[in-house]
Amino acid sequence: MQWYVIMIIAAITIDYLLHRLELVPIGLYLGYAGTILIIISLIYSLRKRKIIESGSPKNLLSLHEYLAWTGSVLILVHAGIHFNAVLPWLAVLMMLITVASGLVGKYLLKKANESLKGRRKELVDSGLSSDEAEKKLFFDSITVDLMKKWRVVHMPITLLMGILSLLHIITIIMY
Repeated sequence: MQWYVIMIIAAITIDYLLHRLELVPIGLYLGYAGTILIIISLIYSLRKRKIIESGSPKNLLSLHEYLAWTGSVLILVHAGIHFNAVLPWLAVLMMLITVASGLVGKYLLKKANESLKGRRKELVDSGLSSDEAEKKLFFDSITVDLMKKWRVVHMPITLLMGILSLLHIITIIMY
């Protein structure tokens, strides 16, 4: 949650500074930079689906999170406080929802894994064998495995954001 709030505060601060320093046109280019960062962050998804074979999934996940977050800040600065077109705002709204779904999924999965490990340790410490502990935690393990599927929600939201962003870019080029 704090990363989401920091993202919003960072975007507002950068936008404010650009206005104070009369460097508002830089915001246009930040949209390009943010889009490129988000596209580069998709390397993690390509690795996860084995479309590319190099790179550590764990390191690429960290890179994905960092680049997508940074790109989102830049795109928020690019968007500014302009209410002159619906399509860009829909794309920004979907970006905010996508970032939120990523952060919430990461947090919930981390907490579920920690809870499962803690319960497993408690059971083993109380004298149960590892196999007995695993049997007792069977349904908890299934729940954690199901939580790993949160991407089923994250991916369509991301796809919709991508489509809206692409439509925004196409309309800018056309008009």
